Amino acid sequence: MPTTTREIHLASRPSGWPVPENFRTVTTELPDPGFGEVLVRNTVLSVDPYMRGRMNDAKSYVPPFALDAPLEGGAVGEVLASGDDRLSPGDTVLHQAGWREHALLPVDQARKVDVSRVPASAYLGVLGMPGLTAYVGLTRIAPVQEGDTVFVSGAAGAVGSVAGQVARELGASKVVGSAGSPEKVRWLTEELGFDAAFDYHDGPVAAQLKEHGPVDVYFDNVGGEHLEAAIQRMADFGRIAACGAIASYNDTEPTPGPRNMFMVVQKRITLRGFIVTDHGDAARDFHTRAGAWLAEGRLQHRETFTDGLDSTVDAFLGLHQGQNIGKMLVRL
Repeated sequence: MPTTTREIHLASRPSGWPVPENFRTVTTELPDPGFGEVLVRNTVLSVDPYMRGRMNDAKSYVPPFALDAPLEGGAVGEVLASGDDRLSPGDTVLHQAGWREHALLPVDQARKVDVSRVPASAYLGVLGMPGLTAYVGLTRIAPVQEGDTVFVSGAAGAVGSVAGQVARELGASKVVGSAGSPEKVRWLTEELGFDAAFDYHDGPVAAQLKEHGPVDVYFDNVGGEHLEAAIQRMADFGRIAACGAIASYNDTEPTPGPRNMFMVVQKRITLRGFIVTDHGDAARDFHTRAGAWLAEGRLQHRETFTDGLDSTVDAFLGLHQGQNIGKMLVRL
C-alpha cells in the first residue's frame, strides 16, 4: 500500500541569503519497498552549513542540489518495511535522505545504529559527521600535540564544540573558543571545559585573541576575520585545519582572502583544507574513542531542536544566523 508523505524541494537557487520562497513542500506517494529496499519513517533531520553551498549551481566537492527535487541531508529514522533481511521493521537507521518525512532507500544506503545507550539524534551530531569532522581535523589535518594551545572558531556549533573537547583529550594545554553570544561563551567555559572563550561581537577578533596566543593549532569553521586573526596570532610552525568558512557562505561576490597571508610564509604555517568524506577510514577509530569519552562524561554535547517538517527551512536559516547551540536538528 503506498505511503503518502511530504518532502521539501529546492524551488529556486538562492542569491545571497536564502529565503523561504527558495523552498517548496510537496506531497508525494512512496510505494512499498521492493527487493533490496527499505521504507523509513524519519524521526530527526539534520541541517548543516555545507548545505548552503549545494544550493548553488556550481562545481564543488559534491554535486549541487537539483531544482524541483527533494533536498538531501543526514537523517535518522525507523524502518517501517523492509525488502532485505539485513534490516527489519523497528530498526533505527542513519541515512542521507533527509528533508522529508519518509524515505524509500536501497538497503545499503541505510546504516543500523545502536540507540540502547545514546539517542538516535547523537548520530547526526556528536557521534556523526560533525564529530568525525572535528576528530579528523585535529588528528590528521592539524594534529594536536601535547601542550599545544588550540583555537576553535564557531566553537559553540556542532563541529566546534566537539573540536574543543577533542583537543583537550589529545593533550592540548589550553583551548580557546570564539562564539556569538554570552550564553554560548558561558557554555564553552562552564560546561565544555574550554580554558577561555570570547564573543566575537565584543571587538576585533585579533585583539581578543591576543591575550590567549600564540596559537599552535587553529580549527577554522568561520574564515574571514577569524582566519586573518588566527594567522596574526599563530606560533611559528603552527597548523591550521580549514574546515569551513560560514562567514562567507551567503556572500554574492567572492570574499577577499586574509590580508596577512605573507605571515603564513614568515611563520612557516601549515594551512590545509579538508572534507570529512575523504576520511571514512577514520570513522572506526573515532567511534571507539568518542564513544568511550561520551560514556565517561568527558565529551559533552547539546542539541537545538525545531519541531515538524514545516520548521525545517526555519531551522536551516536559523543555523546561519547563529540561533543554535550545538547541533541544529528538526524533530518529526
